[in-house]
Amino acid sequence: MQELLQILEKNARLSLENIAAMMDLPTEQVAAMMDEANEKGYIHGYQALVDWEKAGVNQVEAMIELHVSPRKDRGFEEIATAIAAFEEVDSVMLMSGSYDLLVSIKGQSFQEIALFVAKRLSPLDDVLSTATSFVLRTYKRGGVLYQDEEIDERECTVL
Repeated sequence: MQELLQILEKNARLSLENIAAMMDLPTEQVAAMMDEANEKGYIHGYQALVDWEKAGVNQVEAMIELHVSPRKDRGFEEIATAIAAFEEVDSVMLMSGSYDLLVSIKGQSFQEIALFVAKRLSPLDDVLSTATSFVLRTYKRGGVLYQDEEIDERECTVL
């Protein structure tokens, strides 16, 4: 199962036949394994990694570090679930270190994200403080490089 999940994580568009060949298993067995992985919740969706900048779409992404006050008997689950319910929120992760939650959000402008933080996120009772950092450029996401190969412009001289 681990091998199948690793293959899908790298490229979920591969055909069953290709995956079966990579794993040296019958196609039917791989199909059954994929069904099992979906049923057991190992797979939470299939996504394309889109380079919005290249696509000419104006999109701003921000990472927000949150200090929160966890609830007795429920820890961070309640506040993390409430934050995850916002449509603008792309991901919410419990962190170790200098802050509690890392929230990734996307919007059409810096102002839209700033207003979301100021009017919807910061006022939540359990949010103690926020620190917002805007993504200026993506170089690699999901293990995939976003930069084109650099062109070697050196000239070759033969003597």
